Amino acid sequence: MPFLATDSVTLSSGIQMPVIANGSWAPPTGNARAEVKDWTLTALKAGYRHIDTASGYGTERSVGLAIKESGLKREDVFITTKLSYTDHSRVQDSFNESLANLGVDYIDLYLVHWPQCVLSEADGTIKIVSNPTFVEVWAEMEKIFQGKKARAVGVSNFSIKNLEILLKSAKIVPAVNQVELHPYLAQNELRKYCKDKNIVVEAYTPSGYSKVRNHSTIGKIARGHNVTPNQVILAWHLFKETVIVLKSANEERQRENLTLPALSNEEVKQIDALDRGERICNKPDEEGMVSGWTMEQLGW
Repeated sequence: MPFLATDSVTLSSGIQMPVIANGSWAPPTGNARAEVKDWTLTALKAGYRHIDTASGYGTERSVGLAIKESGLKREDVFITTKLSYTDHSRVQDSFNESLANLGVDYIDLYLVHWPQCVLSEADGTIKIVSNPTFVEVWAEMEKIFQGKKARAVGVSNFSIKNLEILLKSAKIVPAVNQVELHPYLAQNELRKYCKDKNIVVEAYTPSGYSKVRNHSTIGKIARGHNVTPNQVILAWHLFKETVIVLKSANEERQRENLTLPALSNEEVKQIDALDRGERICNKPDEEGMVSGWTMEQLGW
């Protein structure tokens, strides 16, 4: 049965996660990261109860300030944050820094942001290192979960290939796998695999940006429902029982994104037909690499 925008999904750890999150990525320019506080606050006032951030975004402090200023109780806001791939050798320390930045004493969902481990060079470039492996990192994530400071732990950007490697030794199955997912990249095989393993799939870049929103099929369906193309795509995700991390800094659009049309089976099939396995957010560079790993290493 399709999700409703107001729904929550039960994770394997037993906790409830709202199916729509407002994300908090911002470019590292000017006051952009500080301004995250303002539009996270409007999202909370609009009714969002799931905020997605990450150590690597540099916005955890802004998110924490927004939650505090909102007047909402801590237990009423679901917080997701992520372990940076530069911090794989210091999982516990990085987690504690996230707690401090957010100004909270627990995280609802803590994710391994990427499977690869990198070192940041002084010039801003990244250097891939072979250790620790993501299997070793996951063992540290399990300790955090067992210490009850994270109510659920999961992964991001993991393929079937790398989940298979992880699950050979994992004591705890990841509760969530957050991946790029939109009509041009439907991830059907990964979605089925995760469902069989009781791993909730969560989509980032859910609209596929203007490249997907401007497709004629999406536009036609949007006109039929008197809604925006973005609302149509988000409704498609909920029909497919996918949790969504969207990002809007605009108060009106934030409210729009919580008011989604009910798509027909035929409309969903039309959107399904747009799948072309195309990555838009994290596409390979000229050397065929994504954040230092080959597509083969990523299992993409």
